[in-house]
Amino acid sequence: MGEKILAIETSCDETSAAVVDGGTRILSNIISSQIDVHRKFGGVVPEVASRKHLELINHVILEALQEAGLGFKDLDAVAVTYGPGLVGALLVGLSAGKACAYAAGIPLIGVNHLEGHIYANLLAEPDLTFPLLCLVVSGGHTDLVYISGHGNYRVAGRTRDDAAGEAFDKVARTVGLGYPGGPLIEKKAREGNSEAIEFPRAYLEEGSLDFSFSGLKSAVINYLHRARQRGETVNIADLSASFQKAVVDVLVDKTLAAAHKYQVSTIMLAGGVAANGFLRTELENGAGQEGWRLVYPPPVLCTDNAAMIGCAAHYKYIEGKFAPLTLNAVPNLKLGEQCF
Repeated sequence: MGEKILAIETSCDETSAAVVDGGTRILSNIISSQIDVHRKFGGVVPEVASRKHLELINHVILEALQEAGLGFKDLDAVAVTYGPGLVGALLVGLSAGKACAYAAGIPLIGVNHLEGHIYANLLAEPDLTFPLLCLVVSGGHTDLVYISGHGNYRVAGRTRDDAAGEAFDKVARTVGLGYPGGPLIEKKAREGNSEAIEFPRAYLEEGSLDFSFSGLKSAVINYLHRARQRGETVNIADLSASFQKAVVDVLVDKTLAAAHKYQVSTIMLAGGVAANGFLRTELENGAGQEGWRLVYPPPVLCTDNAAMIGCAAHYKYIEGKFAPLTLNAVPNLKLGEQCF
């Protein structure tokens, strides 16, 4: 039995609280999703998300404690996401976390949202050893991160424009599939031919590990416009499969190139798009051919959740890296940066 941390995550549109024991044992992980609220808008509306967090945060925290069978007196620390994310959404969770820490007289731990996604892998595979390479791929981020030790990160590559998940959402909205785009594109793609349409892959300059998906998104939109002008019917399943393959090809190729460059034998996947089965299969095949290990969390730990924040906080707790009660939200917080 280790220290018990109440963790809170409200960086975007999931209100989540969890209790994590010793960094890897999840006693509870409550997630209240706002997907149905934002679906009618075709994406997350920041002000709506913030208001919904305000409605839910107290209930979610209490439910997490009840499911864990603990009270505030049983906790050793409170961990909370303070960036990156939507500033209004972050402030709701941050305010709740600071209040809980102050009232219980226990330390506050500030956690980077991306760090949480990375550490979701340690919840699934506690035996991981450094160095590691992680592909963090979500609606707001697409990053390749080399990790030499706890808290030691080097961003090897990042998106220069749209994140992969953002591209999925925009394409899904354009073809009328709805929101959230990632799961809907993946589902439709199973019915299609991924070789039917040749969409571009942006590899950028030679040796670059950065990503760019805005050109691919534009290519899909232009393909649809040309088809409509000619009066042609577009096969949405083929388009979805071809688009998904164009995204995944670049993600896999860049990740394998980074693994070669940094000489790692274990690759991790993290973030919402890490739940994509086609991406997992293609990366697993590529890694397997090199004799490398690929690990990824179960789907519930790929999406935004508080358990991953509690896991990341465990290692900060051990090192005594606590935050002051003046901790503020940092919407553009960089990985490895400490803003307090």
